[in-house]
Amino acid sequence: MAELFLDEPFTRVLPRLTDVNRSFWQGGADGQLLIARCGACGLWMHPPSPVCPSCWSDEVAPQPVSGRGHVHTFTINRYQWVPGMEPPYVVASVELVEQAGLRFLTNIVGCEPEDVSCDMPVDVVFAPHGEVHVPLFRPAS
Repeated sequence: MAELFLDEPFTRVLPRLTDVNRSFWQGGADGQLLIARCGACGLWMHPPSPVCPSCWSDEVAPQPVSGRGHVHTFTINRYQWVPGMEPPYVVASVELVEQAGLRFLTNIVGCEPEDVSCDMPVDVVFAPHGEVHVPLFRPAS
């Protein structure tokens, strides 16, 4: 199994933790990508929500996913917008294998930005920052 944590530092603006998003941002401490799932209809949803947007059930709880997906779309940022986050870096929409349309914005690491392509298979890796473990993705091994 591939290592789940980055060896090199990864700078970014950290999220504000709430009761709704805490499991998503902290699940990486245990090597798990936790995504909200409706207990009534089975819909996976991101960003996390206390109510299912499909059936309006409040039976929503975080559940682990495989951490596998593919790059849906991406851009290479060549300008320094965030102090300490040196360009170039890839901002991507990754779609997880668990459900069509289950996507979120993240960064692609572990390869040159020019090597990233749409539909490229990727695996999750976590960048620990105190109590937050930021899910990033790298080319699948």
